[in-house]
Amino acid sequence: MRDIELNRDECEIILKEYTKSDSLLKHAFAVESCVRAYARKFNEDERFWGNVALLHDFDYEKFPTAEEHPFKGSEILKEKGFSEEFRTAILSHADYANVPRETLLQKVLFACDELAGFITAVTYVRPSRSIDEVEVNSVRKKMKDKAFAKNVSRDDIVRGAENLGIPLDEHIKFCINAMKENKALLGL
Repeated sequence: MRDIELNRDECEIILKEYTKSDSLLKHAFAVESCVRAYARKFNEDERFWGNVALLHDFDYEKFPTAEEHPFKGSEILKEKGFSEEFRTAILSHADYANVPRETLLQKVLFACDELAGFITAVTYVRPSRSIDEVEVNSVRKKMKDKAFAKNVSRDDIVRGAENLGIPLDEHIKFCINAMKENKALLGL
């Protein structure tokens, strides 16, 4: 692992250089929160895993098409000295990149990406707009409503938990709790 890959401040600078949208920044922080929590659970390098999550969509605002994202981001990170392991983990979060998810980090990133976004959306419709009010059953109920957060793939959420070998309700609860730990940063 390279120093830059373990330096959250440097990774956040890169994120903010390419991402100006508040909602995309909060998404990066939400996914980071979930992935870092899983790194602790699995006794993995929390800094490395968290920074992969932090930068998984950093190129999306400038390069939003499937032809460009996350490929342009991988090229940019390569130029900045990020390892193949780091870049491959990011590439693996997009099914259309055709990068198999083989490592635990790759599986965790995929499992947390859509779910973190969905939990955020559920939080925004709570009366208090606080994640403290979000429960597993409210997330599951909203997953059945196809009109709610319609751009979030329910299939990806379900497959993510399955690929981790974790029951969906347990995965949802874990991510809610991880996001609660950083609710101020996430604006939740």
